[in-house]
Amino acid sequence: MSLTRPQTVISLAGARAAIAGAFAKATELGVAVNIAVADLGGNLVSFDRMDGAALMSASIAQDKAISVVSFKGLPTHGWSELFAGDDESVGRGIPLRPGLVIFGGGIPIVLDGELVGAVGCSGGSSEEDRLIAEAGAAAVLDR
Repeated sequence: MSLTRPQTVISLAGARAAIAGAFAKATELGVAVNIAVADLGGNLVSFDRMDGAALMSASIAQDKAISVVSFKGLPTHGWSELFAGDDESVGRGIPLRPGLVIFGGGIPIVLDGELVGAVGCSGGSSEEDRLIAEAGAAAVLDR
């Protein structure tokens, strides 16, 4: 029985590729955002804030990325579907956890079928943040 296991995580170069892809999409949409990339341990690998992005959104972007890796790659927008009709969990439990974000803008980065990190975006609408984070995750695959 092994006492360790190998784990592939996003590198700084991968995180920078994600941020560049996300910023390109944000520019296309005309939205100033904050972008965070976290590794599997929830550690911030890279972060950037576009000129004019809301300051409070900086920590939300980081929380979105960490929320994704904390729940094995569940995108932040996936919570609404996961708990549809479960008023007890949604109303009193899960969303009250510190740092957990359950609306769009947190997307997993998956390489060769393996979760390696996540992109968090904040500053636009939930849908804009989701599109921008998805572009960031896709940019890693393009490298």
